[in-house]
Amino acid sequence: MIKKVTFGAGCFWHVQDEFSKLDGVINTTVGYIGGTLKNPTYKQVCSHKTGHAEVTLVEYDPKKISFKKLLETFWSIHDPTQLNRQGPDLGDQYRSAIFYYDEEQKKEAEASLKKKQKEYKQKIVTKIEKAEEFWKAEEYHQNYFKKTGKRVCGF
Repeated sequence: MIKKVTFGAGCFWHVQDEFSKLDGVINTTVGYIGGTLKNPTYKQVCSHKTGHAEVTLVEYDPKKISFKKLLETFWSIHDPTQLNRQGPDLGDQYRSAIFYYDEEQKKEAEASLKKKQKEYKQKIVTKIEKAEEFWKAEEYHQNYFKKTGKRVCGF
């Protein structure tokens, strides 16, 4: 059975690229979650008026990769103490968040955050929220690094 989880950790191009490298990850899709507008565009999300986060939906085979391993990857690819930013990317769409799909994921994510907090002096600002409707981003955003050969976010 394939499971899914959605992560927000800054620019979704980077997040997708990192998770797509993992054995046991079946598919990754970048998009938007957590806002007020149905089927938002990238331009609308960047306006800071919709409340959406840039995220990566990760579909995985739990027989090949554990949720714990996905969480470890999530923590390792961004700074969870930065509020609404990652590096040069600034705005509420770049927030750190784990969007879970079942109670088991919620409990594991909460335990993982609690454990991770011991490694930081600053407070981790990562939100753990029940997944809402996911809106797929425009096609040019999908697998952006692979399509363009670029290795950094931003234009």
